[in-house]
Amino acid sequence: MTSSRPSDTHTVTTTGGDVRGVLHDDPRRMPAGPVAAFQGIPYAAPPVGGLRFAPPEPHRGWTGVRPAARPGPAVPQLPSALSWLTGQPTPEWSEHGCLTLNVWSPADAVRGARPRPVLVWFHGGAFAGGSSGTECYDGARLAALGDIVVVTANFRIGPLGYLHLPEIGADNAGLLDQIAVLRWTRENIAAFGGDPAQLTVGGQSSGAYTALLLALSPEAGPLIRRVIAQSAPLNLPAQDPHQAAESTAGYLRALDVPAGTGPTQTAAALRKLPVEQLLDGYRTVRAEALRAGRTAPPMYPVLGGAALPRPPFDAVADGALHGTDVLVGTTADEMTAFLTHDDRIRTADRAAAVGMLTTWLGGDRDRAEETYVRYTARRPGGTPARILTDVASDLHWRSGVTDLAERRSGPGDLTYVYRFDRCPYGEGDNLTGNGDGHDENGGRGDGSIGTIDSVGASHCAELPFLFGSFAAYRGSTLLGALGGPDDPRRLRAEALFHRFAGALAAFVTTGSPNGAGLAPWPPYIEGADEGGVRSFDEGEPEHPAQATRP
Repeated sequence: MTSSRPSDTHTVTTTGGDVRGVLHDDPRRMPAGPVAAFQGIPYAAPPVGGLRFAPPEPHRGWTGVRPAARPGPAVPQLPSALSWLTGQPTPEWSEHGCLTLNVWSPADAVRGARPRPVLVWFHGGAFAGGSSGTECYDGARLAALGDIVVVTANFRIGPLGYLHLPEIGADNAGLLDQIAVLRWTRENIAAFGGDPAQLTVGGQSSGAYTALLLALSPEAGPLIRRVIAQSAPLNLPAQDPHQAAESTAGYLRALDVPAGTGPTQTAAALRKLPVEQLLDGYRTVRAEALRAGRTAPPMYPVLGGAALPRPPFDAVADGALHGTDVLVGTTADEMTAFLTHDDRIRTADRAAAVGMLTTWLGGDRDRAEETYVRYTARRPGGTPARILTDVASDLHWRSGVTDLAERRSGPGDLTYVYRFDRCPYGEGDNLTGNGDGHDENGGRGDGSIGTIDSVGASHCAELPFLFGSFAAYRGSTLLGALGGPDDPRRLRAEALFHRFAGALAAFVTTGSPNGAGLAPWPPYIEGADEGGVRSFDEGEPEHPAQATRP
């Protein structure tokens, strides 16, 4: 943990009142200098009672100085399906006081030195889980390394954020919460040493998806200078209003809330129910959707609803991101996170795999056969399960990123694309290399993960290397063992943190992930395929300025 001490010199005045932060000043973790942290700051009123499902309302504020040393509670949610991978427990949650945010800023910026660029970053969680208050997303090291201000926030998710019932005011509330975060940041971040005119919105997974929606939104787009989208499921279309209505009808049935009684009665019934019952109803509709073969979440941003007037790619094609800097990427093996424990995938033989591909590809058997052969050639010795996982990773994640980059490859619109390749240590039985999952230089060997049992560079793999939050993932399948402070594995991980987080922080600052001490990263060029993608792994050569240990 980072050493911390209260500091009266880091009391800041916001539109809601004064907050007192904590100084993080451990030189071993933040050699660039101390960082002031302010956590659990309310940006909207508690979404309870009549405000449940409603658009966010301003917080009433407080008198005196509010301690800001601890994050607020998470938004109510079910346990994560990826806890086996990340090692993260379900965060403590409460509907009261959940709409809070956290700010990390170089200490001298808070004292009045030159303002720093700002990254507002939204967590993932399939639109139904996650919390900005977990140690995974502690922004202190990123703020120190990049000399930027980092903001993370909670926002409504699951049924509280994406129940689609406009007649009672339930209309993309999660997106509206995120817009409220951006507006709060615009109004208050100068007091924390941030430059409100240099605002980047970013996120991972569903948080990356909504970051892009915000940049395209008429309400939020003008506030945003740059976008970072990590592992965004860009091939997921915004939810059709008719499908959203069906999900809502099923949800009301699961809750035993009568339909057709009128919006006033429906709203009263939903706002009276305990939040635990709302979550149980969501569990039911999610299970029903999966049984019906629908892999999309039952509740997520709805097309035509608040802040989402057009299909995202239509807006991109019409130039809605023109003048906005964009950085996007994926991990190499996204879908291992979701398919490793799927028995249908694990036990598939070639015939079954081709059958599944036929379904995924709209019933085109010939294309499925060709796809299977092509992917097998890319991964010699790969099992059918492994081939299916590779195809799914491209279909659901990588192809959407490529599509976005291709659409933005015109004059004046630069897009930077990455692929995160780092595998956890201890996968040597299924990876080529020296037996620890890496070759003698710390890389992936030839990247040949033969079986589904190897998670490889799975969904979420880059997160510890953005925030430098290795301690939060200690013992997890996602990260693997790093050893002590002088262990070569840890030193390689720290170096990769400097390369990856340093490049993204440079993008926040200038719109380009290039700069002093960083390896060259050219923008994506149309038709370049992998040649236009920056790979991040522990085996890549050190750039001279990165060769020293932090």
